[in-house]
Amino acid sequence: MKHGLILLFALLPLCASARMAHDHTQWNADIATFEQADHAQPPPAGAVLFIGSSSIRFWKTLASDFPEVSTINRGFGGSEIADSTFFADRIVAPYHPRAIVMYAGDNDIEAGNSPQQVRDDFAAFVRKARAVDPGVPIAFIAIKPSMARKALLPKIREANALVREYAATQKQVSYLDIFTPMLGKDGQPQARWFIQDGLHINRTGYELWIGIVRPWVDAHGR
Repeated sequence: MKHGLILLFALLPLCASARMAHDHTQWNADIATFEQADHAQPPPAGAVLFIGSSSIRFWKTLASDFPEVSTINRGFGGSEIADSTFFADRIVAPYHPRAIVMYAGDNDIEAGNSPQQVRDDFAAFVRKARAVDPGVPIAFIAIKPSMARKALLPKIREANALVREYAATQKQVSYLDIFTPMLGKDGQPQARWFIQDGLHINRTGYELWIGIVRPWVDAHGR
């Protein structure tokens, strides 16, 4: 019995490491769908690329919300920042976008990534995107304070602060603060911005985002 317990404890770090391993290949079908769409109808040159997780994926009204620029939506739901970096050769580089807007980090925190890892992963995305298009303007939409992930609010707040600090040290990298205006007077998430699941934003939420994102797009996307 004693030897069995020793073996069990010896395996625990390996098991924990395996759980933390992130499988980028789970998104292969989504990325292939983007490539098929690009082949069927090539996206416009010099567009503003919106990339990231489900808050981008479900932003179906990008074209009408930002009529002054051409837009490309490459959001894939459930993804983390590192997924966009991993697939950048296929869903960033080919477009040579005029500017990039990212929303991600929400799923990263939920998966157990630290706020520091969120910042480092965003920095890695910036480096990857600029390896192809040096100096391309990039904006990070702050991680939203959702009802469904209220317990993660302290980590979300810290991750946002770290990304904001990083962006301030970089040329043409911006942090767009949708986090603060989405909080109530009590500093807590508000149901008014979200659909029934408490995680994804409704049209009212998107309208708030548009008011914050549009000035940046106007300044960098034309």
